[in-house]
Amino acid sequence: MSVYNSSSDLQLVDLLKKDDEAAFTEIYYRYADKLAGFASSKLYSLEDSRDIIHDLFVKFWEERKSLKIDRNLEAYLFTMVRYRIIDKIRKNITHEDYMGMVLTLQTSLGSETEQQIALKELKQTIGKSLEKLSPRVQEIYHLSREENLSIPEIANKLQLSEQTVKNQLTSALKHLR
Repeated sequence: MSVYNSSSDLQLVDLLKKDDEAAFTEIYYRYADKLAGFASSKLYSLEDSRDIIHDLFVKFWEERKSLKIDRNLEAYLFTMVRYRIIDKIRKNITHEDYMGMVLTLQTSLGSETEQQIALKELKQTIGKSLEKLSPRVQEIYHLSREENLSIPEIANKLQLSEQTVKNQLTSALKHLR
């Protein structure tokens, strides 16, 4: 049993601000499972939930010096997760809206010729926008969106870390928006 097990949350935060990795580890073990359970109850993908928790704790560590937690660490962490869930849902909605527009174009236009022209123009617009990205980012986008590979599958195929794939995909999607 470590000395940190009996420490209060606020004591752990104070230690964390002094770069105490053991305090960070204790906070992680106290709250990561609860936070992951909460995130997975709100999102469809367990992978998305894990990503949110991972990113949250990375940011928590990176911003440890400037943390302003004066009452309840658990509430603070849950609030951080909640905002990340909202961001993830917004991003998914944006992607779904885009896919909905493509489907609408495919089904609602009167003639087949009009359909083909509109779809071709949309694909050209996206293609031109993608051309402004690096070849690696284009490849990752293609594997994700056109071949429907998951982040781990892309990372494995391209011999990259999953985080690199996520970063590149995020970059591509931000550019397209």
